[in-house]
Parts: sequence; structure tokens; C-alpha cells
Amino acid sequence: MTIRDTTIADYGQIAEIYAYAREQMRRAGNPGQWGDDRPSEETLLKDIQNGQSHILEEQGQIRGVFTFIIGEDPTYRIIRQGQWLNDAPYGTIHRIAGSAAGKGVFRECLAYCMSRISNIRIDTHRDNALMRHLLEKHGFQECGIIYVEDGSPRIAYQINCQLLSSVSAKYGLKIT
Repeated sequence: MTIRDTTIADYGQIAEIYAYAREQMRRAGNPGQWGDDRPSEETLLKDIQNGQSHILEEQGQIRGVFTFIIGEDPTYRIIRQGQWLNDAPYGTIHRIAGSAAGKGVFRECLAYCMSRISNIRIDTHRDNALMRHLLEKHGFQECGIIYVEDGSPRIAYQINCQLLSSVSAKYGLKIT
């Protein structure tokens, strides 16, 4: 898979991927995270215009989409029932979704993001069992609860790749 910046011309295809993701969330018992209309068209277009939206392509087909922002995320300023692993500069993954044919989207997204900054944060809805599993499988640590713009709670996760690499090297662990 290759990763490139999303363009306005990709909007129709990524809108279909997000619609597919919303349906999969509903079927998996998570109807509230994105509801019927999130992420909004306005949000997606802003991500594209800011150069923060990226797509994963395989054989000319868009398999996934995500937003990656390096710098402070205002919704992460206050964390409850826990704390962040550190206060170092970080990147945030938002709005990740894959198509029906998009296998390995999270893994590829994470590799891309880790190549840009070693400290990564992400959040998800309590009912998003698939994402919570993927985060834990890939070494993210649950840090506490944050509240998104609409006031709803999300479970906040963080991974520090430098720390993970030094611990894995010390103990001979393999990071997948």
C-alpha cells in the first residue's frame, strides 16, 4: 500500500469509505461514535485543505483514509481518570476508516505516522471494540478519558515509539 495526501478529487471515494465505516460501526454495536453524518463534509474538506488527510492506495484503489495532525490537539489538553504518558510533542490520528477491501489500513497508517513523530495519541468511543483491540494490539496504552467537541467522552490512548523500541530491545521483544 502507498500513502499520499488526499485531494479534493478523492472526496467522493472517501465519503463512500466513511459511509461504509459508519455502517460497520452500527453493525458492531457502536452507532453513536459517528452517528449518521460524521465526520462532516466540512471537517473532511478542511482536513484535505490543511494537508492533514491521507489515503492508502493499493493497485490504484483507495483502501483507507485517515487524518494525521502533528501538534497540540485542544481536546487532549484535559484528560480525566488518568494521564498522558508524557508531555512531549505528539501527532494525533483522527478519522481513520477502511473500505471493504482495506485490510491492514491501521497498520500502514501507524507505520506512516511513526515515521514522522515518535509520540502518537488517538482516541475512540468506548463501544468501538475493533479500534480498541487494534490500539492495544499495536502497543498503545490506555491513558484516560478526554471529551471531544460535542462533549462526549472518548478513551484516550498514546504510544511512544522511542520508549517502545528501547523496552523491546532491552527485553528482546518483537514489535508488530
